[in-house]
Amino acid sequence: MAISQPELHVRKNVEMLYNSLRNRDTETVSKLLAIDLEWWFHGPPNCKHMMRMLTGEALDLEFKFEPRNIAVIDDRVIVEGWEGSEAYWVHVWTVNVQDGLITQFREYFNTWITVRDMRIGSKSVWDRIKQIKPTIWQSEPREHLNRSLPGLVLAI
Repeated sequence: MAISQPELHVRKNVEMLYNSLRNRDTETVSKLLAIDLEWWFHGPPNCKHMMRMLTGEALDLEFKFEPRNIAVIDDRVIVEGWEGSEAYWVHVWTVNVQDGLITQFREYFNTWITVRDMRIGSKSVWDRIKQIKPTIWQSEPREHLNRSLPGLVLAI
């Protein structure tokens, strides 16, 4: 399936964000993020690595985010990565398609994520209640993570 122009645009902005963070290019980072970025976190309290980077609290790159898998669903970009056997992370970025600004950030650390499509189509209420909502993205289990992690469902 081919990626649409808006999806390509939002993906490129998120990829640019990771590259800018890696290169400590704070000027580009600030241009990519909305001034009122909405942030949500799930994981151990001491693992808020990305938010510490975005706010400047972490002056050194205490944690290196290297995206291993990137998926685009409409205006959301899901980025997945892991570092060794102790750190697994998923970032979900929402990008305004008109101006390219990142407006929302969901950070999941050591948590398996399933994304379900809960959008309402033109079906009747009864049909929607009976319909099983499809999984449109799921964390990829890795052999090196042979441990139990909590799981969450993200409904879009």
